[in-house]
Amino acid sequence: MIRAALIAFALFALKGAPAGAAECRNLTFEGNSYTVCDVDMARDDLRLFLNDDNGAPYGFFGSLDEALKAQGLRLGFAMNAGMYHDDRSPVGHYIEEGVETRGVIDNAGPGNFGLLPNGVFCLRDGRADVFETKRYLREKPDCRFATQSGPMLVIDGALHPRFLPDSTSRYIRNGVGTTADGKRAVFAISNTVVTFHEFARLYRDELGLQNALYFDGNISRLRAPDLRRSGAGFTTLGPIIGVVTPAK
Repeated sequence: MIRAALIAFALFALKGAPAGAAECRNLTFEGNSYTVCDVDMARDDLRLFLNDDNGAPYGFFGSLDEALKAQGLRLGFAMNAGMYHDDRSPVGHYIEEGVETRGVIDNAGPGNFGLLPNGVFCLRDGRADVFETKRYLREKPDCRFATQSGPMLVIDGALHPRFLPDSTSRYIRNGVGTTADGKRAVFAISNTVVTFHEFARLYRDELGLQNALYFDGNISRLRAPDLRRSGAGFTTLGPIIGVVTPAK
C-alpha cells in the first residue's frame, strides 16, 4: 500500500510539475551514467530548505513543493544537500535566508564528512561558490544560504588526496561544483554506483570544474521535472537545495 501510494504521488507530481529552470541532462563518463543539472545564477532562484513553518523537516521534495504553492511558487530542480543527523538537522554549517543555525566544523572526524578537506557550498546574490572549509573561514563570505558537507571532491583542480583509483566502495553519489566566476552551479548524481575517485573525475575531467563538493551517498535523490524524475523516496531528507519558479 505504501509503495503504491508513493508511485501514485510521484506520477501526480510529475504531471503537475512546472518545467524546471535548471537544465538537466543525462551523460555517460568512463562507462558510468550520471544526471547533471546546470543552474544559471543570473537567472535561476536557487535556495536551501530545511524546516517548515512548524519547525518540522520538509523531508520530501513533494512536501516542499506543496508548501511553496501557498506562496504562489513551485519547486523545479531539487536535490538533497548535505549530511544530516537522525532528526534531519545538518551535520555541519548551515545558513538559510541569512540565518545561521549551525556553525562551521573545521576539525577531522568520523565518516565522509570528517574526511578533510571538506567544504561549504555558499549562495550569494547572483553567484554560487564551493569553498574548502578553511578557505571559507578565512574569507568569511556573506552567504544568504550555505551548507557544509564533505569530503571535497575537487580542490583547486586537484582530486581529494585520500581518494583511491582502485577503491571498492561504490554508492549512488551526488554533489555540486561551481565555475570560477560563480555564475553556474553544476549538480550531479550518479545513476549507477561509483567510487569517490570516479565521481570526482566527472567534475574535474568531464565538467571542467576546479572546485566540487560531495553531498551524500546511498540516500541521494534528484528531482528533475524536465527529465520526468520526481525524486520520490521512502526516507526523509535533511537539507534540500532547489530552484524555485513562479506557479502557473
